Amino acid sequence: MALGRRLSLALTGLVGLCFYALLAALGYRVLTALWDSRPDPLTALLVVVATGLTLGYLSYRSGTTQLRRRIGAAPLPPEYAPTAHRRLAVLADRMAIDRPELLVAGLAMPNALAIGGDGGAVVLDRRLLRLLSPAELEALLAHELAHLETNDALLQTVGYALVQTVAGLVAMVVLPVALLLGGFARAFAFLRGRPESAGRSLLGRAQRFALLVVTGLGFLVAVLAMGYSRRREYAADARAAEVTDPLALARALVKIERASTPAFGLLTPLYVHGDEDGPLARLLSTHPPLDERIERLEAMAEGRRR
Repeated sequence: MALGRRLSLALTGLVGLCFYALLAALGYRVLTALWDSRPDPLTALLVVVATGLTLGYLSYRSGTTQLRRRIGAAPLPPEYAPTAHRRLAVLADRMAIDRPELLVAGLAMPNALAIGGDGGAVVLDRRLLRLLSPAELEALLAHELAHLETNDALLQTVGYALVQTVAGLVAMVVLPVALLLGGFARAFAFLRGRPESAGRSLLGRAQRFALLVVTGLGFLVAVLAMGYSRRREYAADARAAEVTDPLALARALVKIERASTPAFGLLTPLYVHGDEDGPLARLLSTHPPLDERIERLEAMAEGRRR
């Protein structure tokens, strides 16, 4: 019985070894052909950059259209919110940008967000019109206009796509290697009659390292994207503080924070909210901690009084 099991495991390992050896030979042929037809480094770099930029721009264009439809944003008639429209027009003139469309929607929480695209738009949750004072609403509008002024959504989407393209190319090289390493590890483990030892072998550990590299690249892309998003939030706060009252924006942020604690969702990166606890949560947060934003705004107001 034991001999039969050992022979069965050996046969399975031999078949697996032949399969992965064939797969490795095929992969080597493909990589050799690609290497022989490789372009010069400058051309390759231009192709990668052009691919990333194109994918990012297409994602941005389609994403803004889908976002409007997903949140059910509709134009806010001037007669329903004359103060908001009037202050938006004044701010657009003051910041020397085209006046965006003012939309209203029923978001998951009281919040505001800027949507790029043709002319851009600022979306307000209906509750903000009751929750915020005129000065606070003006400061919040200025924050969103600052995002539109510098095309933050476009730059972030294109930049993310570019970095993701590079990481994807690395993953395309590493993942097949990891697959082969794991396959050979399992095949040799079966040949030895100890299939459970595949993960402890040198090839098994090499596979885990290769997978760790791919996972680490994905994490690095996320960290870079979130870090850029947080910097743009600080910049939008500073720009809004230039054209409105910094303390009014601080009060608006506090009111939004107190009004709701949102669960994470697809639209979270677009919200004016960010006060997650814990080092990892803060590292992967799209918005800076609220207390730090408030401190900066209070310092700006103090500097203005001097």
